[in-house]
Amino acid sequence: MLDILFRLLRTPSPSGRTDAVMQFIGDIVADLGLNAQLTRQGALIVELPAASGTDDGETDDADLHEEIEAERCIVVHADTIGCMVSKLKDNGRLSVVPIGTFSSRFAEGARVQIITEFPDVVYTGTILPLKTSGHAYGDEVDEQPVSWDEVEVRVDEAVSDKAGLEELGIEVGNTVALMTHSSMSKSGYINSRHLDGKAGVAIALAAAKSAIDGKLRLPVKTTILVTIFEEVGHGASAGVSQNVAELVSIDNAVCAPNQNSLERGVTIPLKDMHGPFDYHLTRKLIRLGQRHGLDMARDIFTFYRSDVAAALEAGAGARAALMAFGLDGSHGWERTHVDSLIQCAKLVTLWLQTPLTLEKWDEHRLGGLRDFPSQRQPAIAERVGDRQHEGAISNVPRYRGADESVDANGVSPEGWDEE
Repeated sequence: MLDILFRLLRTPSPSGRTDAVMQFIGDIVADLGLNAQLTRQGALIVELPAASGTDDGETDDADLHEEIEAERCIVVHADTIGCMVSKLKDNGRLSVVPIGTFSSRFAEGARVQIITEFPDVVYTGTILPLKTSGHAYGDEVDEQPVSWDEVEVRVDEAVSDKAGLEELGIEVGNTVALMTHSSMSKSGYINSRHLDGKAGVAIALAAAKSAIDGKLRLPVKTTILVTIFEEVGHGASAGVSQNVAELVSIDNAVCAPNQNSLERGVTIPLKDMHGPFDYHLTRKLIRLGQRHGLDMARDIFTFYRSDVAAALEAGAGARAALMAFGLDGSHGWERTHVDSLIQCAKLVTLWLQTPLTLEKWDEHRLGGLRDFPSQRQPAIAERVGDRQHEGAISNVPRYRGADESVDANGVSPEGWDEE
């Protein structure tokens, strides 16, 4: 997993310029013996084995899924934040705009690759504030605003004007990729740009390999969707089958003050800026991790959006959840820990072996209202005599099944909370 991660990190892939990294991921998938298809946009859909043999010598159950139309989907993204050339400046430097959402504060000082329209022509440079030298500007270097209008790219070539940039073949619209400078400490901390996204890809591929090597019996057809436009908001808006009953995105947790996320464990968010995740699936993931001794946390991500949002907004009718590896300094100087990546891979692998969340109901896209499982897991009823506002709430009518008895006050007797 770590070898794949560091190779992914060394392959530039800002949104809109992802062909190279997707080819690399495709080669890994082929080496695993898995089938994969590429969408017109360039996203990768990888199909995991429907069912594998078990250690007790049973034969493969290739027909396991023929009676179940439901599927599972793991969604990760290979694209990263980056920049794009917006202007060739008269001083021989470049104005840039961001690809994805991040502050120019975390671009200042970044070493970059300027990727031209010519496959073998790539230049290096540095993103710098407009005033960089205290020897030249004194205290003015500390007074500059933080803004993309206040930075420029210094190109590592003998060029001092716009014409020189044009002679190099640099044009408006060229991609500017931030170099990662990836490293891992003896204590297991991984520091790098672009862990957001690429660590999720490495986790998903590790889970796929463990499923194959361990000959795990997956009860539901499962695909891995690797998207390429997550950082700009529409990554999983295409590629998710209408048969997907459970959609889980693997992405980064928000490790920061006033957050509850774990940098060395697994975080399950209950809500992000798009809204709450599926109640039943998120709780299932939490219980599954706790039961198997993983370090688990719950959190709320206020300024956060993932591929789950794009899929749901595009019409995916799936239960959806987010599983997050720890990440400190997201979209800036990022850091995670190998323990978090391993535990996420374990949780994904465990989840793939379980039945669907509401097993029989979730097998099909539609069903009768009377069969919906929440009829056996009702919300807490208002009680006669409760005073939550002026006046008493009393005798609130609520549907009861034909086989559910009630007392004179309309309150169900014993067993109301049983599943």
